Amino acid sequence: MINRPKYINELIKFKDKELIKVITGIRRCGKSTLMELYKKYLLENGIQEEQIISINLEDLKYHFIKNYMDLYNYINKNLIKNKKNYVFIDEIQIISEFQKVADSLYLNKDIDLYITGSNARLLSSELSTLLTGRYIEIKMLPLSFKEFASIKENEDLEKIYNEYITLGSFPYTTELEEDEISKYLGTLFNDVIIKDIMIRKGITDEAMLKSVATFALDNIGNLLSSNNIANTMTSDGRTINIRTVEKYLEGFMESYFLYKATRYDVKGKQYLKTGEKYYISDLGLRYFMLGRKIGDSGHILENVIYLELLRRGYDVYIGKVDEYEIDFVAINSNGKQYIQVCETLKDNENKILKRELNSLNKINDNYTKIILTLDKIPLYNEEGIIIKNALEWLMED
Repeated sequence: MINRPKYINELIKFKDKELIKVITGIRRCGKSTLMELYKKYLLENGIQEEQIISINLEDLKYHFIKNYMDLYNYINKNLIKNKKNYVFIDEIQIISEFQKVADSLYLNKDIDLYITGSNARLLSSELSTLLTGRYIEIKMLPLSFKEFASIKENEDLEKIYNEYITLGSFPYTTELEEDEISKYLGTLFNDVIIKDIMIRKGITDEAMLKSVATFALDNIGNLLSSNNIANTMTSDGRTINIRTVEKYLEGFMESYFLYKATRYDVKGKQYLKTGEKYYISDLGLRYFMLGRKIGDSGHILENVIYLELLRRGYDVYIGKVDEYEIDFVAINSNGKQYIQVCETLKDNENKILKRELNSLNKINDNYTKIILTLDKIPLYNEEGIIIKNALEWLMED
């Protein structure tokens, strides 16, 4: 099992706190393994095995749990009295009205509850309203570049990066041969499309759903809208209306297959309602669907940086300053960072560098401004703007 210290440390920090720990993320990103690692930590730190109740609702071993009362009764029957019980429920969203179980278990002060789900409906308005202020969400993604690099031996970062964006970052792919990974990603893609989107959202047109997915993956890093997708696909002879596109995009985001970055007016300090970009949770899935296309390496790097900013706890937006675009405005409780992502800054007249600097120089505040590039260059400042190799930035804590 690959250690995921960032997530483990979050669980340890909230151990025994009166909060439900909700672990979310795309299927196979490592949620179940994280719980196994955390249970190992508990056993190594004074918790007895009898104090741990662990249920994976996708395991046929628990086929008898068919509704929320079955789940509640099973857990209640196996609790150890007068001791703290650590209850782990994997893929809880499979059970209809699961939020009633979560709420009831929360009321028992002898229970420390951990639940996972691979669909954002886990935190639907119904659950979040019921458990307002009583849960903490831990958002999991597949392996970061640094985690991926940690299991590679004696390989340079450029080679590792190429493997990362083509073979993908799902933990289990690191145990497979290269020719096996494609089959694994194909199965995973179909599971997401069919189990996590079609069945849950009542979609019947699988071919059209996959077409919209392909279109979105082909346009990562480009400004998109439901209207734009519908019009483009209709003009290509695949008629689809805007409402259907919106439903499909919602399904992609609920299943953590895609993430959406909306626009932010830096000068006006307001969020914009039009224009957004989509990024995929794992580039191996994109490579499986589309292959490596000429000219898209800049958007691939942008996708990697976007996901890393999410991992580091930022809310990430596409910046707008007058007529200029800032690739990412990353905001957290400590402030903001402005980030431009450029595959290379090299040209004969430094036009690319001037363009990137010009966009960032339009911002009149003192927050950090960074340009990340794949160029092999030492860290330096230009007009107060940090210019850094992207792979070195990805290897930072």
